[in-house]
Amino acid sequence: MLMIPGQPGKDLCDAHLGVTRRALLRIGGTGLFGLSLPSMLRLQAAAAQESQGGGPGWGRAKSIILVYLQGGPSHLDLWDPKTDVPDNVRSAFKPIDTRVPGIQVMETLPKLATVTDKFTFIRSMSYTPNGLFNHTAAIYQMMTGYTTDKVSPSGQLEPPNAKDFPNFGSNIIRLKPPTEPMLPFVQLPRPLQESNVVGKGGTAGFLGKAYDPYTLFPEGDDMDMNKMDRIKVDDLQLRPEVFGLRLERRARLRAAIDAGMPEIEQAVSEYNLDSYYDKALSLVISGRAREAFNLQAEPDKIRDLYGRNTFGQSCLLARRLVEAGTRVVEVIWPKVANSDNHSWDHHVDLTNRMKNQSAPMLDQGLYGLLTDMDQRGLLEETLVVAVGEFGRSPQKGVSTSGNGNSADGRDHWPYCYTAVIAGAGIRRGHIHGKSDKTGSAPLEDPVHPGQLLATIYHAFGINPTTIVYNHLNQPRELVKAEAETRLFA
Repeated sequence: MLMIPGQPGKDLCDAHLGVTRRALLRIGGTGLFGLSLPSMLRLQAAAAQESQGGGPGWGRAKSIILVYLQGGPSHLDLWDPKTDVPDNVRSAFKPIDTRVPGIQVMETLPKLATVTDKFTFIRSMSYTPNGLFNHTAAIYQMMTGYTTDKVSPSGQLEPPNAKDFPNFGSNIIRLKPPTEPMLPFVQLPRPLQESNVVGKGGTAGFLGKAYDPYTLFPEGDDMDMNKMDRIKVDDLQLRPEVFGLRLERRARLRAAIDAGMPEIEQAVSEYNLDSYYDKALSLVISGRAREAFNLQAEPDKIRDLYGRNTFGQSCLLARRLVEAGTRVVEVIWPKVANSDNHSWDHHVDLTNRMKNQSAPMLDQGLYGLLTDMDQRGLLEETLVVAVGEFGRSPQKGVSTSGNGNSADGRDHWPYCYTAVIAGAGIRRGHIHGKSDKTGSAPLEDPVHPGQLLATIYHAFGINPTTIVYNHLNQPRELVKAEAETRLFA
């Protein structure tokens, strides 16, 4: 008799289902497809080690807020000042001192300058493009840790599909499901997008729709700064004629019917319908999600702290969701990646748009989030990460991606850019890595986007090399990178 050592189902997407008869039968034919029994056993041994880890920051995070700056903000005009540089590199803005001696930012971030003692700058984010000069492919890499097989010369991809690698948030809620009756993963206030490619890198992909995020995209265009005041969560609202106790009685009736239908129950048992039903029922009855979405419950002083605009109120809502028990919140910059006005895609008119639109929103919102989270003690167990898919070219007016750029514009630049990371044991008042004289490449300690994701997994007590199985039942690591543990205190 064939026996497979290790915990049954440990390496499955749904570990609670255990090893199926089909999976055991499949072992006999694995050699035909290049995977021998010894190879399978080695994979299972690796899976058995997936919960092992340790070192600085391991398991400190209970939740994460990703502030995703889609469009690619210019590090040179925000948080990596360069002064002794040629005119076509120099920012129109001046550096200013911050709360931490020796750390400067540009004058575009006066409020964030007062809270640099709460986070780390990673000034050495970097990767070499592989069809990643444009937004969609770069966003996909940042959100999943993987590049895609099909990348056009422009860098755009096909729409989301069930073969995609999962968004990191989907992996987290699968491996670390929330303990509260609360939405586990929320994206707001708009989808990831470049042109007509919407949502790529933002879904659970081959993990299945059970791990997709709840998307909160209020009505209104990207220039509507008051759209967060019109949040609708009808699918989390009980109909007036259905009271909680009545719904619970219906659930008990359903359970009684199920008990009398063993054949049907057996046929659907592997789908764990009871678990999904119970979770949905608990979520609706508890009202936690509806209460979390009620921004009007916040004092005016707190709402003003974050800024009365789409981005600021999205950051405030992210804090409320985390307080209510949400594991993963992705605040996506409220403007499509390749666009004008307060988009970060500053190919033209950078100085005016940075000064009057994008930078003030970022400065107020991120300052408010970090200040409020820290005062409430939420940074102890919540990661806050602010990052885009790349930075902007040190030289103004040059084309690096095939786009046209004015003399006051910067093109896409994945070779060197900056991220902000805070909370869950991350060092405070610190700079990790260093860029060269013009901000063109890292001089010290480069950090690949995959390493940033690996660090996030590590903070949740998840080994980044944990095996998942794709739509073809092929084993894949969560991400092919190691955590940068020096970011932790």
